[in-house]
Amino acid sequence: MLRAFQWDLARQVERLGWLLAQLPRYAAWGYDELYLHLEDAVEFPSLPGVARADAYSRRDFGRLVDAATRAGIKVVPIVNLLGHTQYLIKTPAWRDLNELRAADGSPLTHGQICPLHPRTLEVADKLLRDLAPFCTAGKVHVGLDESFQLGKCPRCRAEVTRHGLASHFAGHATRLHGLAASLGLRTGLWADMLALLPAAIPLLPRGLIAYDWYYYPFARHPRLELRNFSEYDLVPALRAQGIEHWGCPMNGAFRHEPLPVFGERLANIVSWWQRCAKTSAAGLLVTSWEPSRLAQEMTTVVDAAAASLWLNPEADDATAMLAQGFARACRLTPAAARDTAHAALRCDEHAFAGYARWEINDRWDGCAAPNENIARHVQSVRFFTRLARQKNLPPPFAASFAFLRCLATREVFVRTAARAVLKLRRQLEKPVLTPARFVTNYVTTLQAEAAAFAAELRRGRAAARTMWRRTRDPRATGPNEILLAHDADRLRAWRQWLLRLRRRPELVRLPTPFCGRWQLSFTVSNFAPALQQVVVEERRPDGTWQRLAARFAIEFRAAAARPQADIRRLFSVPVDDPATPLRIAVRGLGQIGIENSTLTDGVTTWHPRVPRRFTLGRPAPKRGWPEFSLESNADERVLTFGKA
Repeated sequence: MLRAFQWDLARQVERLGWLLAQLPRYAAWGYDELYLHLEDAVEFPSLPGVARADAYSRRDFGRLVDAATRAGIKVVPIVNLLGHTQYLIKTPAWRDLNELRAADGSPLTHGQICPLHPRTLEVADKLLRDLAPFCTAGKVHVGLDESFQLGKCPRCRAEVTRHGLASHFAGHATRLHGLAASLGLRTGLWADMLALLPAAIPLLPRGLIAYDWYYYPFARHPRLELRNFSEYDLVPALRAQGIEHWGCPMNGAFRHEPLPVFGERLANIVSWWQRCAKTSAAGLLVTSWEPSRLAQEMTTVVDAAAASLWLNPEADDATAMLAQGFARACRLTPAAARDTAHAALRCDEHAFAGYARWEINDRWDGCAAPNENIARHVQSVRFFTRLARQKNLPPPFAASFAFLRCLATREVFVRTAARAVLKLRRQLEKPVLTPARFVTNYVTTLQAEAAAFAAELRRGRAAARTMWRRTRDPRATGPNEILLAHDADRLRAWRQWLLRLRRRPELVRLPTPFCGRWQLSFTVSNFAPALQQVVVEERRPDGTWQRLAARFAIEFRAAAARPQADIRRLFSVPVDDPATPLRIAVRGLGQIGIENSTLTDGVTTWHPRVPRRFTLGRPAPKRGWPEFSLESNADERVLTFGKA
């Protein structure tokens, strides 16, 4: 079985010198191939204008491939040629490739390329020819994953009507296979579309390579999130068609996570290793995605830990594997590596994971849920504070949990401040409380807490800067530092608001940086995980509905990667006028439970005239193409409020 690793350079480029230094290490760890996810991160001479400003030059990219060759590692570039092709559509010269069209037929600014556009094969040929000299493994990966906008334009819709969606997809894959074969290359593609369109498999040419990915631990077969995490098994059909099968776990983090959930990443890798061995798979590819919010060295630790599966098979648990990973990647002594591994696995209990957690990155006025228990956030602050006292931890790990401590402190600060606003409103209703006492008792305390959080933000920004600069261009600013800069702006607005509140206590009744004039709160029960998006809307005077807030229910944790779960998350959104009709809706795929809806201004609380608990949506389909929309409601419930 071949052993491969992946670098996602499409989200951010890493310093070339750092990448070059890693290649001999990966070779020593037993890796055979390197997959490079590129998009616009490399220069394409045949498509000027596609590469972004900080893309690798052709010369530097050649240096990277040559260094891999010297280390004994073969390279497989990944060039997306269906889904995830915004890197082409963003370019005015190639926007007309877009599958998605406006009412007048013009291409939208976002979407994916159309398989039947007259110039699609021309562009694909240019991209493949530009990359062919760097395909030292004799193959090229063309992506094709998550292409949910397939068959939307008129020409594609007509072909789908005549021949079906599976044939439409297989035709595009076959044409790309022909282009690659003309260059002497084999073609690889991600296998999720084959799991969704199994009828396409018998229509595909022999010799393709299917990279089957799933990023959570599993006992027997991988699962499909869009089908409520139903199991699937592509191996028999692929084998019958002469298509090579690979298993693909992931080493890093999802979206906005600043640190891998180490235990779950290693469990996912072990699941695929065991399945690949059982099915005689051609290879194992440890993928890496969207690492820009991580210290890149933390994904290297996971790759080094995965190598224990073939270098030290006796290391059969997460602690032993991770200790060896830290020892290899960070050059720690065995004792220091064990201590670091224990600390890293404890961080899993305080992971910053899932859309319900990430919402605070964009807005602070969605955290004013009156009855939320913030004890777990307080515990996280204490945990990361204690961890900071532990000696001899690797610098990228130390910077990562210092940043996480800042995020945990932010959770406590924001939620405490939101509660304080609601409490201030109640206190202001008491006639015995004079404005002077109001300021002395409450506002002064809030100002002191804001000053303390400002200091923590400065420490967090320094940690974020360290995470970024260890492997990336120090002249650029990473997304974590940008995030905390936005938080600093919000904090500045809060402190200015407190100054105004000293002079005019009645301002507390108006919208604040932490909550609205009124706050709608409810619990989202994710009992059948799939692809649900919860939306809150208010009705405008003209009868149309305007979106106030939306959140995906996806958790990105193993506990939610199953057909049945018991996950409850509070949802809170500011509302200006309690008389305005509101509704809760679900979009995407699957069902969601809504519980305990309330509308409060901190003084008065209203409950809607709906059941205390109700369900929105329909069960996610177990088969067939997943037809869904994130632009329109699949189900909805209007809330009418009355006194408690």
